[in-house]
Amino acid sequence: MIANGIKSGAATVAPDQANSPVLTVSGLTVSVRGDEGERAVVSNLSFVLARGETLCIAGESGSGKSMTSLAVMGLLPQPQARVSTGSILLGDIDLAALSEKRMQTIRGNRVAMIFQEPMTSLNPVLSIGRQLVEAIEAHTNLGGSAARTHAIEALKAVRIPEAESRLKQFPHELSGGMRQRVMIAMALALKPDVLIADEPTTALDVTVQGEVLELLRDLQREQGTAVILITHDMGVVAEMADRVIVMRNGRMVEQGTITDIFERPQVDYTRELLAAVPKMGAGRAAAPARSPEEPARPAAVAEVRDLHVRFDLHGGFFGRVTHRVHAVEGVNFSIGPNETLSLVGESGCGKSTTAKALAGLLPYSGDIAVGGRNLAGLGRDERKAVRRDIQMIFQDPYASLDPRMRVGDLVAEPLLIHSVGTPKERTDRVAALFERVGLTADQMERYPHEFSGGQRQRICIARALALRPKLIIADESVSALDVSVQARVLKLLKELQSEFGVAYLFISHDMAVVENISDKVAVMYLGQIVEMGTRDQIFAYPRHPYTKRLIEAVPVPDPARRRTRFARLDSEIASPIRRVGDPPARLSLQDVGGGHLVAAH
Repeated sequence: MIANGIKSGAATVAPDQANSPVLTVSGLTVSVRGDEGERAVVSNLSFVLARGETLCIAGESGSGKSMTSLAVMGLLPQPQARVSTGSILLGDIDLAALSEKRMQTIRGNRVAMIFQEPMTSLNPVLSIGRQLVEAIEAHTNLGGSAARTHAIEALKAVRIPEAESRLKQFPHELSGGMRQRVMIAMALALKPDVLIADEPTTALDVTVQGEVLELLRDLQREQGTAVILITHDMGVVAEMADRVIVMRNGRMVEQGTITDIFERPQVDYTRELLAAVPKMGAGRAAAPARSPEEPARPAAVAEVRDLHVRFDLHGGFFGRVTHRVHAVEGVNFSIGPNETLSLVGESGCGKSTTAKALAGLLPYSGDIAVGGRNLAGLGRDERKAVRRDIQMIFQDPYASLDPRMRVGDLVAEPLLIHSVGTPKERTDRVAALFERVGLTADQMERYPHEFSGGQRQRICIARALALRPKLIIADESVSALDVSVQARVLKLLKELQSEFGVAYLFISHDMAVVENISDKVAVMYLGQIVEMGTRDQIFAYPRHPYTKRLIEAVPVPDPARRRTRFARLDSEIASPIRRVGDPPARLSLQDVGGGHLVAAH
């Protein structure tokens, strides 16, 4: 047990307090000031949160979920946003009426928050220990070595190994999952009454997501903390929630127990959200995957043989190369026309590095052929011609679109670079592409900020199709989208593949999405493929323990199948860094039948 902080053992909440309200929100309206005056982004929201309860707030982007959490935390961006009406009672204290000075004594102490992206929430120039100790010293009477001991115990409570040495590290030295554990430790170190978790697992790998959710459940049981979980992932809602609020356009459209919402939804919007959730097994039931053993199989669009990507690390007084990051090590695969190969695995496994090498965006060794032409040894003009056949769709559409350019010009830019057509022909092709991806030609004159996230991703898809490529690399292209938008984008990608015969290299950590879109799947670990086969082989008959762990960690959008425990991770993913001169770890794949390849384990 540690003073004023996380306690081990059973929750300290008395039985008669277990269902007592800890937070009462009544008639909450949050208004935002704009050029046309004030408008409500949260309207007349009311709910009660009991001690030890998990309340999930679900809905698409713009529904008011995050603005609700910021209002509770007193973090609304002033003076543009304010609580215009309503109350937020923490016990008998109205948080909406407190001054900022008074709110500082409550924020982090009695009400804490975990944000979606830990890297932007942690100070990059301060060590983990410094940031933890500062929070502890600000809200307790502890200081010096006592505060440091408290910080170590907090890290141990969230199962961070070698906690004492971690205090000296900086955020960039930790993986995404470890950074999120640090955020949880910081939020729970003061044992708050209410913990708000705003999309805490959206950017995490499925195995790390399971670990974080299990950690939240454990700490909630031990401390009796009330949790508000904000998410658009209905699988996470099914795994975690006691009650659910569904929001749309700033209003609560439905509220009920987890069973009510999933089994007896009352409004169409809730039913649409649930129907849009990708479900394991649905892809296999909809259409059998094509077998790689089909006779007279057409020539591969892309073929990768013995691909290696390594990055030098310099050290010592003279800055010599002492270590290398073995990011990709001996990878082999091929993709045929009208075929989707998915690369899956945890962060740092080499998925995106493989994609960038295939797109010619970084140096590599090995052989990459596109359309039968080996990229090695090509001249500048020949390489430019081959690049017409390879296009990419990135995870963040807003970051990949120039905010200063009209979207029509952005889609036309590849045509201009490759001198395709006359100005009128280019305009006509772009207009046709806009119509094909579900937009209108009139929208070509707008700028990226005038579109929603799903619309921006459609613009990126249109740009990728402009040159009519043979291969499109989709790198986490739907992971940041709401489930309903994600479903529409995935449907569009399938339709476009059938129409244009384009091949996809689809990169994702969402196994349910992968199972629904793939023909073949390659599972990567530490820069190498450990299992590869058809969709049915991988998902119905996984052979490698790592593949099984990935599949078992997928949240199931059915509260009746809620797991009592998530699979534990024994440790973080191993490091791909090796000393110069050390032999690389090479895995050999063996065919276990029907082209199903599995590494020895």
